[in-house]
Amino acid sequence: MTETHATVPSAAPVFPPGRYGRRREPERRRPLLRWVLAAVLIAGLVLASTQLYQRYGDPEYKPEVITYADVDDTGVRVDFRVTVPAGGAAVCLVRARSHAGAEVGHEEVTVTAAPGQRHVTTRHRVATSERPFIGEVVRCRPAG
Repeated sequence: MTETHATVPSAAPVFPPGRYGRRREPERRRPLLRWVLAAVLIAGLVLASTQLYQRYGDPEYKPEVITYADVDDTGVRVDFRVTVPAGGAAVCLVRARSHAGAEVGHEEVTVTAAPGQRHVTTRHRVATSERPFIGEVVRCRPAG
């Protein structure tokens, strides 16, 4: 005898017996446990990334050109200030460019801050292969 729609409740599907195995019982959901585990995981990742950045992160080495002067056929003098970590040192790339924009000279300059100081003011002359138009500090990085 086959079942008809009148004998089967409409919400439950009908499966032939023994064909699809045993149906699983619905498992208990634990949303609070999942949220707690996610929060612990996120907190651990934030803590680890903060500690790694403090240990290995790139501190700010900020160069600022004060002036460039004494421009002649052999070089230019560049006065600049660098912000470094307190008592730290930096290596700065100072370059000179011609009026056409071509680089005509560059040098790496090491600057060291006094203990407890964060700013270093330096004057450096860059030798050039032809008459420069401008002197500039391209970037600074940690010394060492």
